[in-house]
Amino acid sequence: MTRRVLIIGGGGGIGSALARLLVAGGGRVFLAGRNADRVNAIAAELDATSAVVDASDPDAVDACADQAAEALGGLSGIACCAGSLLLKPAHLTSAAEWQSVIAANLTSGFGCVRAAGRLLKADGGSVVLVSSAAARIGLANHEAIAAAKAGLIGLMVSAAATYARQRIRFNAVAPGLVRTPLTRGLVSSEVAEKASVGMHPLGRLGEPDDVARAIAFLLDPAQDWITGQVLGVDGGLATIKVRQA
Repeated sequence: MTRRVLIIGGGGGIGSALARLLVAGGGRVFLAGRNADRVNAIAAELDATSAVVDASDPDAVDACADQAAEALGGLSGIACCAGSLLLKPAHLTSAAEWQSVIAANLTSGFGCVRAAGRLLKADGGSVVLVSSAAARIGLANHEAIAAAKAGLIGLMVSAAATYARQRIRFNAVAPGLVRTPLTRGLVSSEVAEKASVGMHPLGRLGEPDDVARAIAFLLDPAQDWITGQVLGVDGGLATIKVRQA
C-alpha cells in the first residue's frame, strides 16, 4: 500500500527529513508549513505538492487536509511536525509568549487530530504528533514548552481511545535535543553543545533522521496494532541516568 501522508511542518528539519524518507520508500507526501520558501523548496526537490498554512488555526488545517486528500487521492496518515521553542522560566514568560507556544505546539496538534477524525474514519490510518522529552522529565526553564508538549500526549491518548473503532491510530514521538534550524541557537557555542550532549546518556544530540525514522515506523500500516503510545527518541534523556566515569 502506498503511504499518502500530510506533513504539517513539512519545511522544518524533522518534517523535511520525514518527507524525504517516505518518498524514498515509495510514499507520496503533501507538505504544509508557514514558511513558503522552505516548504515549497522541499516540495520541488521531491516533486510533491505543498501549501502554506498557519497550523495554529484548526480551520486552516482542516482546509489544508482537504486539499492534501484531493491531491493524493486520499490520506493514510498525518504527521504533525509543527512547533516552536521557548526556553524561559515561568516568571519571565509573558502571556503573549505563553499563548504563542500553546498555539504553535498544542493547537496545531489538535487541528491535525480533528482533521484526521473526519478524513480517516472511512479507511482508518495513522496520526503521529511530535511531543518532547521535556514533557516526560523536568528540565529547567521549559515550563511553557513542556506544558504544550505534555498536552499533546494527553490529546493523543484521548484521540486514540475515541477513534479506535474507526481504526485510526494515534501515537507520539518525544525527541530529545535534535539538530534543526529551530534549535541551532541552543548549541551555538562549543560550551553549550558540550553541555547539551552531556544531558543525553548515549553521548550525542539527535539528528532529524533519527526522529523521522520513528515517525515513519508509526505511520506504517504494518504497525496496525500500535496506538496510544509515546515513543522516546531522545538518547535516553527522559528515562535513564548513567553513572559518571
